[in-house]
Amino acid sequence: RLSIIIFIFIPIIYLWHPNWLGFLGVQPYWPLYWLLPWSMIHGSINGIIFGLFLGLILDSLTLDNNFTQIPGLILCGFLFGRIKINSDILVGHFRYGLICSFGSFLCGTLYFMQILFKNFSDNTFFLFIPSVQNIFAEVFLTGFFAPLICSQLLRIFKLSGRKLQ
Repeated sequence: RLSIIIFIFIPIIYLWHPNWLGFLGVQPYWPLYWLLPWSMIHGSINGIIFGLFLGLILDSLTLDNNFTQIPGLILCGFLFGRIKINSDILVGHFRYGLICSFGSFLCGTLYFMQILFKNFSDNTFFLFIPSVQNIFAEVFLTGFFAPLICSQLLRIFKLSGRKLQ
């Protein structure tokens, strides 16, 4: 139950958009912090399902209805579910950062590709190229905060799973 309560906080943090955690006006990709530990514990199928739910919730919060976050989150949920939990704590912390950075790059690139395909025929095509900087800033921030957040959420999810059994 605690994991579902934390799941509810993702849209709140996404809307809150705390400036003091940003870099170049970009925030970390918050859904991956919850999706990584959840998928590692519960597997790929649950990762896909909750990636879909996260995508639906976040798409309903954004004003632009032309683009979606669903494909990236579903793909990340599947890939994160294939990762096994490591017993080495130090390697695990750094691994969370690298995995979340990869997931953020994947989600950001898929979202950016949707924008490029929609605006490919326009003469303003090159105006979208600076958004690559935003993707890399998001990748950096997501990977930077992931070891702290994901390790704590993984511990919470494991403890809540043991209490239910």
